[in-house]
Amino acid sequence: MTENHLEPQDKSRRVFIKNAAVAAAAFTIVPRFVLGGKGYTAPSDKLIVAGVGAGGKGQSDIANFYKSGKAEIGFLCDVDDRRAAKSVASFPKAKYYKDWRKLFDKEAKNIDAVSVSTPDHNHAVIALAAMQHGKHVYVQKPMTHDIYEARMLTEAAKKYKVVTQMGNQGSSNDGTRQLAEWYDAGVIGDVHTVYCWTDRPVWPQGIPWPTTKADIPKELDWDLWLGTAPEKNYVDKLVPFNWRGWWDYGTGALGDMGCHLVEAPFRVLGLQYAKDVQASVGSVYVDEFKRGVFPDSCPPSSHVTLTFPKTKKTKGDIILHWMDGGIQPERPEELGANEKFGDDGNGILFIGTKGKMMASTYSENPLLLPTSRTNEVHVKQTIARVPGQANGHYAQWVEGCLAGYGKKELSSPFELAGPLTEALLMANLAVRGNDLKGGHIKMLWDNQNMKITNFDDVNQYVKREYRQGWSLRA
Repeated sequence: MTENHLEPQDKSRRVFIKNAAVAAAAFTIVPRFVLGGKGYTAPSDKLIVAGVGAGGKGQSDIANFYKSGKAEIGFLCDVDDRRAAKSVASFPKAKYYKDWRKLFDKEAKNIDAVSVSTPDHNHAVIALAAMQHGKHVYVQKPMTHDIYEARMLTEAAKKYKVVTQMGNQGSSNDGTRQLAEWYDAGVIGDVHTVYCWTDRPVWPQGIPWPTTKADIPKELDWDLWLGTAPEKNYVDKLVPFNWRGWWDYGTGALGDMGCHLVEAPFRVLGLQYAKDVQASVGSVYVDEFKRGVFPDSCPPSSHVTLTFPKTKKTKGDIILHWMDGGIQPERPEELGANEKFGDDGNGILFIGTKGKMMASTYSENPLLLPTSRTNEVHVKQTIARVPGQANGHYAQWVEGCLAGYGKKELSSPFELAGPLTEALLMANLAVRGNDLKGGHIKMLWDNQNMKITNFDDVNQYVKREYRQGWSLRA
């Protein structure tokens, strides 16, 4: 019998059932592979990211999160409209804020994760506030400006159970894992000395603070850019890049490149916290005979020596040399005359009891010395590689956030990035000690209490005083 031959009450019942079925279908959760084919990510399964610091490195960070295919850029925030312009154009649907505090106050419920790519001095306050809102965080290197801040963020990640990653993308490269596998297999014996070097700074350092006040660009909120730093007049060419050479905002060459170059020794040797540090710095001359001292600015070059105590992967203490400003270690005798030592002014050299190995920036191009050994020595792969390597560093964090705290392994979570950052900032204590007449001593570190025990003058830099109105509260 067709529908046309139903009795009125039966026909009404059939129409009701049909309509109810259609309505029910509208509320059915359909698997995402059905909706969008293989590899499709449903909007509900995407990570909503807020990018605080949308220009420069922040711009590329945000773009790389989006390229993962599993993140949506929901919000953008920058104190400088000029710097944010490209990201705003690339993500027109993202809501734009100038003040990250207003962003968090108004939009926290709509955000899953926060990327922080501001000058170093504001990393900690933004990242901690995000974690206190329960948001996962990605923070550009160095993780923080001060040792105290690094310790606070490391502890906060555990307390708030959020997924964290520092922006030293080389930690996801194959190179650092290859170095670890060679070392674990005993190819170069027991490492006792490491050298890391860079051609940085490539910005002005070792200079006095400019005395000429400049007009603040109308697109820039200078007070908000200063954030935790002391009140100062705006000066030309500080923004967007040259702030790196000033202690109030940046952490010098160590902060810029240390997280890329020292990461491999930390991973390969299982390093944690250093126990002592000493440094010498390059001189600045204001005339032919007089040495200039400009304590506001990082020095033009430095050589820092850190001592790390024995670990599960070493037979004794490890001496790590950091060199910047063009200073390099002695060229290994195993290296051929025409072979490059590192790359473009940057490199890493491990010295063991049975041999040496080296790598370039981001742990790329790992080599055994002499280099002919690289293709002759074969060891079993024991460490999983990160798909996409450097670009995979971003996708790894996105996927970790979607999976939840503790569900996926990351290359540079705060539990690893925190101690690495602290070591670099401890090195800066010794660098700054030269301006305080402490350059001639080996500074002894009390890790539990976060202080130098034999030269108290530098402890003021372990935890700096924030400008009034700014604080770091656990």
